[in-house]
Amino acid sequence: MSLSRFQALDTILNRSGFELEYVDIPDGRISSFFGCNVFNDEAMKEYMNEEAFNNVKLAIESGAKLSREDADVVADAMKRWAMDRGATHYTHWFQPLTGRTAEKHDSFFTLKPDGTVLEEFDGDTLVQQEPDGSSFPGGGLRSTFEARGYTAWDPSSPAFILEVSEGKTLCIPTIFVTYGGDSLDYKLPMLKSQAYLEKAAISVCQLFDESVTKVITTLGWEQEYFLVDEALFHARPDLLLTGRTLLGKHSPKGQQLDDHYFGSIPERVYAYMRDLETECHKLGIPVRTRHNEVGPGQYELAPMYEESNLAVDHNQLLMDLMDRVGRRHKLRVLLHEKPFAGVNGSGKHNNWSMSTNTGRNLLSPGKQPGKNLLFLTFFMNTIQAVYRYADILRASVASASNDHRLGANEAPPAIISVFIGQTLTEVLDKLEAGIDADAAGVKEALDLLSKIPNLELDNTDRNRTSPFAFTGNKFEIRMVGSSMNCAAPMTVMNTIVGRQLVEFKAELDSLMKGGTSRDEAILAILKRYITESKPIRFEGDGYSEDWKEEAARRGLSNTPNTPDALGAYLSKASIELFTSSGVFTEREMHAHYDVMCENYILKLQIESRTLGEMVVNHILPAAIGYQSQLADNILKLKELGLPENTYEAQMDIVKLISENIVNIKLAVNQMTDVRKQANAREDATAKAKAYCYDVKPLMEDIRTYADRLEYLVDDREWPMIKYRELMFVR
Repeated sequence: MSLSRFQALDTILNRSGFELEYVDIPDGRISSFFGCNVFNDEAMKEYMNEEAFNNVKLAIESGAKLSREDADVVADAMKRWAMDRGATHYTHWFQPLTGRTAEKHDSFFTLKPDGTVLEEFDGDTLVQQEPDGSSFPGGGLRSTFEARGYTAWDPSSPAFILEVSEGKTLCIPTIFVTYGGDSLDYKLPMLKSQAYLEKAAISVCQLFDESVTKVITTLGWEQEYFLVDEALFHARPDLLLTGRTLLGKHSPKGQQLDDHYFGSIPERVYAYMRDLETECHKLGIPVRTRHNEVGPGQYELAPMYEESNLAVDHNQLLMDLMDRVGRRHKLRVLLHEKPFAGVNGSGKHNNWSMSTNTGRNLLSPGKQPGKNLLFLTFFMNTIQAVYRYADILRASVASASNDHRLGANEAPPAIISVFIGQTLTEVLDKLEAGIDADAAGVKEALDLLSKIPNLELDNTDRNRTSPFAFTGNKFEIRMVGSSMNCAAPMTVMNTIVGRQLVEFKAELDSLMKGGTSRDEAILAILKRYITESKPIRFEGDGYSEDWKEEAARRGLSNTPNTPDALGAYLSKASIELFTSSGVFTEREMHAHYDVMCENYILKLQIESRTLGEMVVNHILPAAIGYQSQLADNILKLKELGLPENTYEAQMDIVKLISENIVNIKLAVNQMTDVRKQANAREDATAKAKAYCYDVKPLMEDIRTYADRLEYLVDDREWPMIKYRELMFVR
């Protein structure tokens, strides 16, 4: 195995430079080809009549159903557009509970019974297909022998052409459900949550502006990732099988100098980024930002904000593109939340807000937030929603991989808190202090708030330790993991804020019926929300031990591991929330919980098995081999009659190696035993907790012993690619 390590390094040093070939941008302008592979408005206008186009737009904007005739027109237009661009196949592109995307390709080519050959694609094929659903995670929603699963077209997300090598395929975004209509994906619950929030938000908006008839949620994700050379990647079994390093001594130089962050982008990485961005722009993904992140070998790209459903689709597509483009450059993209111990992990910060058809961002404070009652209403309802449903929001980002990241380095802790900044804290404090339910009190409070100075700069600083931070005109959910589907936390956000707005409106209507004016009633309710939600508002260092103690005193939950966090999905409050909103049925809630538990179990099962094989097959032989060399050296020195102090250092190293070899063998045997015991448990919750509390600590012990051996064993004999090579060899 040691040869594999040095062969990998030689491969990198002898690369021909092909990876530095840059992709040309047509006309030097991104705008000249942006969205060229998307069946967007421009393409629809070209390939279908005006009536059909208007009906499709109506379906997208209002949810109206398309007639069979219109579906046929759209399907024919899609087919002609796609074939004109070289596509030979089509697929219903969906997002199962695996976390990534799925597709089954069918050819336009059809052979009729009379031998006639033609290309065919009609409305029925566009609207619905039946891929085999038996092997996708379902959480008991259907048995293995019940193979039927249905994909149904989502008109709100445009079809696109995916280019893979010389092949081109028309991809149609769809939802994925069981034969009985239960959700088997991330998209359908999010679409339901958006509809629920929109209805609630419009009702509140129309108190201020009756022209508001549509409210959308917007999302801007920030995708962090690591890049490693493919030769190094293939020389590490743990990276190949789990996406992270299961062992490895920290490099003497890591990120402590902060010299990688926002530094000059390495030329090879720059070539990869340009290639990736070109592919993104062809597919209408509006990426704009690229830069070095904090960890050595870590990078980030981010797009302009989009409607949430489209943004989620684009991010899922992006993760696929990142891998494909990386392979062209002999690179591997690591999307794991914590591929390397001791350096920053990777997140996917979700910047969430709400916008109206009138062009208003409902979370924009303006220059005078104290006078902006519309902003204060949506701002405080969001905070109150997070306060009331913090546990389910935390659960939505729980995973085996994200557990390694939350609470470490740049990542927010597993305690949900809300950061709003000094200026808005002052606004809320004065609002709380100056409001009474009577008219005089309201006037006094408004006068008080009018003294808040105009905001010329951002109204908040950035708190990198906060999992939920207000950053100017949006809330940033920083705890989302880099490998996750954004739809999960977006579904929760939409649902909890929608529920909060429904209750706010009901209470407001009650007060107004009693004779209280609109502004008086709103301010009275907001005052109570400010007081009630105060425990979750925190402006300090979320990494500190003091905060953990303070959070406990405030009654906030701290669930640093996935099995404990996932319990929120089955709480009475969560089930009532999602079932009453129509986002999930109780049956779907239990199914999604089971899928997440199973995913956690399988990830740790794969990791523990991989770690066991690595230390037994690679680490122990290397350590024993080097130990034998030292023993031979000691014997030869003894034979020469040299004094004991001349080989005392060798003896010490031999003893240390022996201690760690023994500890590794004992820990591996124990890990195998407790893993078998965990696997024997039938209950998913009990099995997940057994992996968390029994198997995982032994993995950490094994790593400690293996990393000690890495320090002791001759570098020429060490079989694993080292951290310094993974992070600094380009």
